[in-house]
This record gives sequence, structure tokens and C-alpha cells, in this order.
Amino acid sequence: MKKITLRLGILALAALPVFAAEERPNLLLMYVDNVGYGDLGCYGNKVVKTPRIDQLAREGARCTDFYVVTTSCTTSRGAILTGRHPLRNGLTHQLASTENWTGIGLPHRERIIPQYLKDAGYATACFGKWNIGFAPGSRPTERGFDEFLGFRSGNIGYYAHLYNGEYDLFRGTERHKIKGYSTDIFADAANDFIRRHAGRPWFVYLPFNAAHFNNAGNVPPGEKPIWQVPAKYLERYGWSADEPDEKRRYRAVLTALDDAIGRVLDQLDTLKLRERTVVMLVSDNGAFMLPGRGLEVASNAPLRDGGTTCYEGGVRIPAIFRWPGKVQPGTTSREMLSHLDVLPLCLAVAGAAPVQGRVLDGRNPLPALMGTAKSPHSRLPFAYGPGSGLREDSLKLVRPAAESPWELYDLATDLGETKNLAAARPADVARLAAAYQAWLVDVKRDASEPARRPVQKKK
Repeated sequence: MKKITLRLGILALAALPVFAAEERPNLLLMYVDNVGYGDLGCYGNKVVKTPRIDQLAREGARCTDFYVVTTSCTTSRGAILTGRHPLRNGLTHQLASTENWTGIGLPHRERIIPQYLKDAGYATACFGKWNIGFAPGSRPTERGFDEFLGFRSGNIGYYAHLYNGEYDLFRGTERHKIKGYSTDIFADAANDFIRRHAGRPWFVYLPFNAAHFNNAGNVPPGEKPIWQVPAKYLERYGWSADEPDEKRRYRAVLTALDDAIGRVLDQLDTLKLRERTVVMLVSDNGAFMLPGRGLEVASNAPLRDGGTTCYEGGVRIPAIFRWPGKVQPGTTSREMLSHLDVLPLCLAVAGAAPVQGRVLDGRNPLPALMGTAKSPHSRLPFAYGPGSGLREDSLKLVRPAAESPWELYDLATDLGETKNLAAARPADVARLAAAYQAWLVDVKRDASEPARRPVQKKK
């Protein structure tokens, strides 16, 4: 093997080995749903049982300062798959029911990870949550995935597979009836695909619906929308199948997710693919901490607030990377990284050809993960709904709404964002606010027009 430096448009990637086509590393991207910074054992949770995720963290790099730049399920998925901020890729809002079923969602001008990798000779598959549009031309098998088994929407019941009262599991573009616990269905489908494609490079996108909460539209009429989980995972904690405590049931949901992730990792070992597979485990946003919903039992500790906000509990998330021989076991990466960086990582590893002139907001994180470089980002901007923010070094500028005054925090001494320094440090506020405004101008460059939303059906 020899080394070259790949270029993504105007972005230079770090020198990496160039592999023969049949030796190119596999890529496994597991995107878990609404799992908070304080939800996993390896991130300090003392009561949850997540042994396989904890083991994965010991075998690779556990990131402490990894961010999503937007804090909702739809926008997060559009961002990680394009490597572009929602304000650039044109998908800036959470899709409503009709949009999930028939909307374009992510503009068709946008190119996503599997489209790059297919051109580089990879087999590609998606198993789980889609949530970025299911109109003709928007479906997974029309956007670069060879196979898809999953659901169109933002969440489904774990057993009935309902979304807003409608059955929502599909294989390819057709509705597909299947029984079972959704976490297991998606892990099993991934294992089957990996087995069938063990002799060639592959990319598996495994966006679990766990640990998303249930709601009344996800379960049959008359059934309570509790955290659904097989009894054996409650029994691991010594609890009964009808355990009423929602916090306990949520921990069991996380343990079931951990078990499924472990089975996929075991498949890599069984097929002797561990050394040739880059494993990425990332949460799509922080756990939701919205009052009054009754099911917000997750943890973003020690961070402030959660999903849909731009405070640390919404944007700072658990992320683990394993690549034997490249990323040292037991690494703790404290560099500022982002889910936008996943696409550049995939392209660098696969030797995939970039789109000339396409602006990417992500940067290759591998040198930082390998401990040979600092963060590739001087700043990271955040935006979702009315909220916005920007981090530079340890300083964090944030506001809950455009009409609200900017708040300033020093994360080095105040990770929980409890002491607003805006009044004491007006020069820093002015400087960072100017940087954010400059970014708002820049993000319009090479931006896609948002897709037209389908008309909502009248009841």
C-alpha cells in the first residue's frame, strides 16, 4: 500500500493508506436515537447495563466533545448523511406525518454517503429509521442504498411498528409485514447483509429507533405507550415484565439496544472482519428533556437541557469510533468533533471520489481520533428552530431564540452552562456573535433550496 492525500473539493483530508478494491475497509455506522450524554456506562452512568457499548469504548476512541449541529431527528440525519449543515443542505425542520410518508424531505440535489461509496465499489444498506423523506426519488434504494429494511417516519412502536396509527415497516419501497422487536429486527438484518457481503467492502447504516419514546400513535388503540422491551432485559435488573417505573423500563430499553449492538460486533468477529471494519456509534441528538411529556427519563448529565435546544445537553452526544490498528484502544478524544465529520471520514477511508465544488461542512476526524492532530474545527455553529449557538475553544455562545440575548459560557470551568458570562465579557460576546453572523452568510453558499412540503390532509 502507498499513501496519498485525498481532496474533497476545497477540503484536504489527511494522508491515509490506499487499499486495493477488495481490501478497502468496511464501514459500520450505528446511529442511535435520542440517547443522552449521561445514558451509557462508559459516559458515567452507574446504574444502566451497557457492557457491549462500554467494551467498544475500551477498544477504540470515546469522544467527550462530539457534537451534532442540529437537535432534531430529521435534521440530524440529513446532516450526517450529507456532511453539510441543515442550513446548507435544505432540510431544516422535523418532518411531519405527511412529509414522512410522501414528502421529498432532503432535496434531491443533495448527495449522501452511500451514493459516494457505491461509486467506489461498496455494497450499501440501511436498516432502521429513515425520516428524511419517502417520495419517489427520496427513498433509500433511490439514494444509493442497495437494500433497505426500516421505517419512513421519526418513530415507531417497538412491536406493532405503527406510526400515527399506520403500519410503517418497508423493505425497499414496499410495505413489509414482519413480527418482532424492532431493535432486534434491524440488528438481525444488518448481520444478514454483512454475512452475504463479507467478501467485498460494504457500508451499513444502522439507524436504530431505540431509544426513542413511544406515543399513543405508535401502539394499538387502548394500549399504553410505555417503554417497550422484552422481559429478559428487565429481568437482568431483577425487575418483572410488568415493571411500572418508566425510568427502569428505559434502562432496559438501553440494555436491549446494547445487546443488539453486541450481536452486530460479534458478527464482525465471526466473519474475521474486525480488523477491516471502521465502527462508528453516534447518537442523533441529546435526550429530550421537555417538561410535561411524562416519558423524559433519560440522562444528559452533567449537561444542561436536551434535544431541540442548542444547550450542551442537546448538541453534545456520545460517540465512539473503533478501527483496529489505526485508532488506539482506550483512547479518550477531547477534541471538538461533529457528526458532519462522518462523511469526510467515510470518503477518506474508501477512497471515494468527491463532487467538485460541493461545499462540505465536515472535516476528516481521523487524525484527531488517532491523536496525531487537534480538532479540524476552529468553531462549530449550531442551529435548530429558534435556537442557535457557536463554540470556539472552550467558549460557547448560545441563545434559545433569535430575539433572546446571547448567553456566554466557558465550558472548561462550567460544563453545565450555569454561569452566564455575557455581561462580564461583552467583547467575547460581540466577537463570537459577529462570527456567527458571518457564518450565516457563508452557509448560503452552494445551498440547496428546501423541498416543497406536501399538503397536509384535512381530518
